[in-house]
Amino acid sequence: MAETVLITGGAGFIGRHLAAELLRRGYGVRVLDSLIDQVHGGRGAPEGLDPRVAFIDGDVRDAAAVARALDGAGSVVHLAAEVGVGQSMYAIDRYVSVNDHGTAVLFQRLIEAPVRRVVVASSMSVYGEGLYATQDGTTLADVARRPRRPGEPWDPLDGEGRPLRPRPTPESKQPALASVYALTKYMQERLTLTVAPAYGMEGVALRLWNAYGPGQALSNPYTGVLAIFASRLHNGQRPMIFEDGEQRRDFVHVADVAQAFALALEHPAAAGQVYNVGSGEDRTVREVARMLAAAMGREGIEPEVTGKARAGDIRHCIADIGKIRRELGYAPRRDFREGLAELAAWVAEQEAVDRVGEARRELEAKGLVA
Repeated sequence: MAETVLITGGAGFIGRHLAAELLRRGYGVRVLDSLIDQVHGGRGAPEGLDPRVAFIDGDVRDAAAVARALDGAGSVVHLAAEVGVGQSMYAIDRYVSVNDHGTAVLFQRLIEAPVRRVVVASSMSVYGEGLYATQDGTTLADVARRPRRPGEPWDPLDGEGRPLRPRPTPESKQPALASVYALTKYMQERLTLTVAPAYGMEGVALRLWNAYGPGQALSNPYTGVLAIFASRLHNGQRPMIFEDGEQRRDFVHVADVAQAFALALEHPAAAGQVYNVGSGEDRTVREVARMLAAAMGREGIEPEVTGKARAGDIRHCIADIGKIRRELGYAPRRDFREGLAELAAWVAEQEAVDRVGEARRELEAKGLVA
């Protein structure tokens, strides 16, 4: 009999794509999800899940719901989480409750009903700033941003005031937790890697970079940056970019993220490990906003570069995906331009409520943008 995989938070963007991938690989799939309004827009039933998926409406903090969802499951992919660096800095109790208490409830139930393997979705945010190099090529792993003075470069500086250059960041870099969201994601991965082996289970943590693709919550102003940009462009508004737009990010297609989770469930080498999941390519946020505008036929809409910093944000963090390539055979398959074209075609058929201005005002009112 095929193994049944429980996906917590599985009715969300990544969960739906992962469910489809696991069904293709012959697994049974069960989803536990509370369908929160911010992500699901008040829908009372999951949208986009394959009818073969067994859906349980429940909160990961509800021990009884978790017990029902675990009944007969052979492995777990733990995606359930509040997501958003900016929002986490003021909705602190909510983020800690869902992300950390929810993970604790899951493992409390797993003590009574252990599974083969638990794969948790962590985040590149746990690194804080990524690796950097000085002008003479010396690698620095402990760069921290200090408040920027007017006229200074946005990039971190060396001791002589010269900008440092970003470098790909491997899993060996020590975490530097710069936001409440990062704190909660690190706690999720450490709980998984600590508790699972203590009870005869295998734990794996995947540190995800910026996932994008069709099916993202376009009306959620704290979702992935490409979905936020797409929502603005779809409504004829300028994508809003903090700082100067030259911060660099790795954008990975959701189908490649689903591939990574499937490999992490299956590969013997994954047990006890942490892996970066990205595309291996990096671009500036300003460049990405312009590329998406072109893909959506909105070339005339230039991004709005605010020149302001948001509390908890990092400047650069670029994925080194060498470890997951070598050990699990992961290989990103989606070309970025083709992925943008796919996203643009999907967005053209959607309705999106633009709440970005509302989210910005909330952050400014709490003194989190300066």
